[in-house]
Amino acid sequence: MRICLLTADPGHPLLAAVTGLLTPEHQVETLDPGAEGPGPDLSSLADVYLLKARTPRALALAALLEEHGAPVLNSAAATARCQDRVEMAAVARADGLPFAGTRFAATLGELAAEGGPAGPLVIKSRFSRRRDLVTRADSAVQLRELAADWPEEPVVVQEFTVNSGWDHKLWVVDGQLFAALRRSELAPDGRGPTLPLPVGELPASWTDAALRVGEVFGLEVYGVDLLDAGGGAPLIVDINAFPGIRGQAGAPEALAALVLRTAVSGRTGSAAERKVPQVSEK
Repeated sequence: MRICLLTADPGHPLLAAVTGLLTPEHQVETLDPGAEGPGPDLSSLADVYLLKARTPRALALAALLEEHGAPVLNSAAATARCQDRVEMAAVARADGLPFAGTRFAATLGELAAEGGPAGPLVIKSRFSRRRDLVTRADSAVQLRELAADWPEEPVVVQEFTVNSGWDHKLWVVDGQLFAALRRSELAPDGRGPTLPLPVGELPASWTDAALRVGEVFGLEVYGVDLLDAGGGAPLIVDINAFPGIRGQAGAPEALAALVLRTAVSGRTGSAAERKVPQVSEK
């Protein structure tokens, strides 16, 4: 089989481990979506493409490959749905997922102009990307400071949920669950270490919600950030297409198996599924 990694970082630990499992029996190559030069040879497509990138150029390239019949994990449309946090929240809540209440502000300046918040807020860049904004603001002063640093940033706003300060990270690869605890970047001391978390120790409502995300969003490799909203009730605060899943025993093997099965079956999405929502360059 020919497997192509759509990424600028083929040395990422997860991708490197999967490459090691697939070679030498299969050919693994890399295509950097951001590289200058001619695009892929559409007359000689790989058997499957792994979309480990989320820039507009990467999404456009993945959509082009799908239009020519190539299977892509995850699809361009599913990946795009996880880039726009406004659409993410709307899709999740429309299907009854326990997703945090989320509203949109065109800019941080507009949000700051509303005055002091009634309670602590979690503020995130509308468009998920590397080094995007994820922070907490408790006062009008903090909002004004954020607006000065990020004057034109479109954001989403969620009410802060009191929690232990630990994020529950759930990852899913082809229906197989992996989990860890990570000190939240919103905690007073900032982000800390990632600790192992046996999936069997999670409440069934949590694992059910995580698996349901894949069905709702059309994802096969993804991550779900969960908080305990009280009494063990899960609250989803973010969803990520094709996350790193570092240090999770069995994850590379699950991904390698999914890649080969997809290459053999040659699955492609429907025309509606291949329609990619617009994602900002910001």
